[in-house]
Amino acid sequence: MTVHQLNELLLICSLVLLVAVAAVRVSSRSGLPSLLLYLGIGIAIGQDGLLDVQFDDAELTQVIGYGALVVILAEGGLGTKWKEIRPALPAAAALATVGVAVSVGVTAAAAHYLVGLPWQQALIVGAVVSSTDAAAVFSVLRKVPLPSRVTGALEAESGFNDAPVVILVVAFSTTGPIDAWYMLVGEIALELAIGAVVGLATGWLGAYALRHVALPASGLYPIAVMAIAVMAYAAGAMAHGSGFLAVYLASMVLGNAKLPHSPANRGFAEGLGWLAQIGMFVLLGLLVTPHELLRDFWPAVIVGLMLTVVARPVGVFISLLPFRIPWQEQVLMSWAGLRGAVPIIFATIPMVSGVEGNDRIFNIVFVLVVVYTLVQGPTLPWLARRLRLGDSSEAADLGIESAPLERLRGHLLSVEVPEGSKMHGVEVAELRLPSGSAVTLVVRDGKSFVPLPSTVLRHGDELLVVATDPVRDAAERRLRAVAQGGKLAGWLGTGGGARRRHL
Repeated sequence: MTVHQLNELLLICSLVLLVAVAAVRVSSRSGLPSLLLYLGIGIAIGQDGLLDVQFDDAELTQVIGYGALVVILAEGGLGTKWKEIRPALPAAAALATVGVAVSVGVTAAAAHYLVGLPWQQALIVGAVVSSTDAAAVFSVLRKVPLPSRVTGALEAESGFNDAPVVILVVAFSTTGPIDAWYMLVGEIALELAIGAVVGLATGWLGAYALRHVALPASGLYPIAVMAIAVMAYAAGAMAHGSGFLAVYLASMVLGNAKLPHSPANRGFAEGLGWLAQIGMFVLLGLLVTPHELLRDFWPAVIVGLMLTVVARPVGVFISLLPFRIPWQEQVLMSWAGLRGAVPIIFATIPMVSGVEGNDRIFNIVFVLVVVYTLVQGPTLPWLARRLRLGDSSEAADLGIESAPLERLRGHLLSVEVPEGSKMHGVEVAELRLPSGSAVTLVVRDGKSFVPLPSTVLRHGDELLVVATDPVRDAAERRLRAVAQGGKLAGWLGTGGGARRRHL
């Protein structure tokens, strides 16, 4: 590649990124999922498009897609709150295993008997579309105020179900005889177990190291966090386990640990996640041949209809039978099984393996994802309101960033008071911070001042709290308790508060 060609490539890539970033704004205003706009950009510059870029390398698309999915899962894990996801873990595990099995069976039967696909192609389609997309689920659910049990179950499911689906798609894409069902179940269980152990161990060791090693620059912490997350994926995959599960669990451990510069870590991961989504969706749009989609449009619609209104609800109902979850939440979980780029990436596996009819499999999956993302994504908030599952009364959580002061054996906490926080209207003295910590500065409307004990905190305030090393965690727990329960948090039983001081 010459320097001139490199300059042209950089210009095209920068223009695509700028258009994609502008598409985020369009998506937020229109309610359309951003993935559709990114796919549209790829189609527009690809075959039959404006630039007529010829691209048909399915193997390269699969490799880049896997890399992007690792980044997206890492970003999702860093933003997942353990206190919300912990009660939902058993339900999420059931959805990611039993729910996937039911969905594969029902969808494959529909693809075979209603569309006429051979059994191998039908099983591949059923397996591919049974995986919910982490990027779609994370981006949509965090805009919809749902009960934490529902959000936790759906987010964990999207992080867990990639592993069994990959195993099934690879097994169904083999040219020889497929292993017996009990062999597949055993392989899935073993890979999930290995991935879970590797992910949890890597996340814990990484968090321990970052808490005890002072890096010379704050900008190195986000890079280190992402490096640990990617290392978890690589270690899990090399140990013949689920790398996808490993990276998600490792990132969740890191995201819930008391790491320095946690908001900056999440912001950096979010930026990388957006970049990964943009690159992945544009590349998938390049791979598709638009004029070939028309012949498989109605088969995709039929398979997607059976998946959405039969397979997914039945899978959710059977999976959640032991948990006594209200029917309203089950209905919402059924409709919130969002598909995105992940099924399209998995549809490249039979293309790389040379399965007969792989182009038709890819086209059906592509059309199904686009059509039903258009239907499900924008209607999810409406359905939540109709089912009366909105939880808009929940207080907004605080954004607390910690900068370690190694030689002083202390911490400087940067606290933002967001809209909806019950810290609004609380006096500084009423925070009742533990001895050894104090609010030293308040920034309000761009002006900073040293607060008095009687200073009343407001929405939008930024606080600087200095805490000695022994009381750093207690100070943060107390701040979060006041943000959720107000000045009477200690007496009202709000969790995480410090002990009451005796007058």
